[in-house]
Amino acid sequence: MQQLLQISRLIDAFNEWVGRLTYWLVLLMIAIGTWNVAGRYIGYFVGQNLSSNAFIEGQWYLFDLVFLLGAAYALRHDEHVRVDVFHKSWSPKWKALADLIGTLLFLIPFCLMVIYFSWGTILNSWAIREMSPDPGGLPRYPIKSMIIVSFVLLILQGISQGIKNWAIFTGYLTPQEEDHDAGV
Repeated sequence: MQQLLQISRLIDAFNEWVGRLTYWLVLLMIAIGTWNVAGRYIGYFVGQNLSSNAFIEGQWYLFDLVFLLGAAYALRHDEHVRVDVFHKSWSPKWKALADLIGTLLFLIPFCLMVIYFSWGTILNSWAIREMSPDPGGLPRYPIKSMIIVSFVLLILQGISQGIKNWAIFTGYLTPQEEDHDAGV
């Protein structure tokens, strides 16, 4: 179990790093969004468009990255929306079992299905070097690839959460120890 928990810590550390990188993408997205708005109004007064389709699409792509790369980070910190009608009153052992079952039956299969069904579209996008249909737009194939990257990160984090939940359920780890490992 100790080796599995070490693997879990490595996955957690990697997704923590990706999540912290994503923080900076939020700031960049806000800066580009601010420029898009300000450039449109300033451009109106000077008679020159100061924004472009590339900036607008760049803002969209950054939003995509924040959403996609932030999913595993949110799972790591238990920040996903949850319906807690029954879960909140259960003991830590039963919560861990419910989370483990949810990870194995829903999270991982869902992620695998998304990867499977998006794979062909992403390969096709790379094959044709898909571009935005808008003048001056950005290439689409790199951002589409992030679908696979993000769901692989989510699967890895699901495995990490599953290891920790199994350790809690079997009594090898307490929820307080798991919270300490997560930096909570």
